[in-house]
Amino acid sequence: MATIQFLSAEPETWWTVASVCAVVTAAAATWAATRVRGSTAVPAACWGVVASLVLAAEWGLRSAGWLTEPTSGASLRLTAAALSLCPAMSILGAKRPQHGVWQLIVGALAVILVLPGLSTALTRPGSVPDLHLLERCFLLFLALVGWINFIATGNGIAATLMTIGQLLLIRGFLPGVASDSAFAPPGPLLETQAARDALAAVTLAVGSVLACLVSARKKRLSSQENPLDFAARVNRPFLALRETFGAAWTLRIAERFDAIAASRGWPCRLGFLGLKCLGEPGEGAWQRDASRTLTALFRRFVTDRWLARHGWPMNISN
Repeated sequence: MATIQFLSAEPETWWTVASVCAVVTAAAATWAATRVRGSTAVPAACWGVVASLVLAAEWGLRSAGWLTEPTSGASLRLTAAALSLCPAMSILGAKRPQHGVWQLIVGALAVILVLPGLSTALTRPGSVPDLHLLERCFLLFLALVGWINFIATGNGIAATLMTIGQLLLIRGFLPGVASDSAFAPPGPLLETQAARDALAAVTLAVGSVLACLVSARKKRLSSQENPLDFAARVNRPFLALRETFGAAWTLRIAERFDAIAASRGWPCRLGFLGLKCLGEPGEGAWQRDASRTLTALFRRFVTDRWLARHGWPMNISN
């Protein structure tokens, strides 16, 4: 009986649940920003905090009885949807020295995505923003790009959950979906919309919390590695980079290192799963050269302090 009553709850109840979950997601993104400090992934976490707070504000206003018109609700949802896609886009440009300027590009992308909502509010008050098919496909593409970048990492499950939540969040702006059907006026459809919003919020919150738990667990496991093993010393920061930046930049680093290793005859190769030594693991001059090369590659994304926190032996200069 209690389950039936919960499932038939009023829209305000669903949106209260969604608002609380959005606050949890914002807290998880804030925690992630502290975990990745010293890396160029901090702006991505900050974008996540902003998007979560906008969602919390939208659902909080709805639960309070405001945003009753589909127009205002759809415009604010489009803003939240655009911001929710910014973290993945921020990661794709997170290489020094252009990572700072890249955030301006990410912000400009968010503004462009929000323009249909502003245009509708000015030219067709009272109607729901109607996105062009190309923009609808672009929103879907951006959501899938973020998922593909992390699906093969330790955060694959978390990325899948968060992508599902994003798609539920932006369902009214996806190809083949009528915007009016996702932003209903007061009536039976409004309860369905509220329940879907709550499901999206719960999925996003669970995915973000799971990513935090995976990060904490990875740190405990890495502390048990043999510090004398060269491959282990490399893998700890390298795999931390993989979990932070995803597959795109990880594979790029591995490609650059392997090209240098092949040209200099080093008995090792760097892959998606870490470094593998092809010969004897004993100390050698090649290891010192390889360490300097990896340090230069790592510094395109992280500071020396970040490397020191992840067990990379080096002098901290900043």
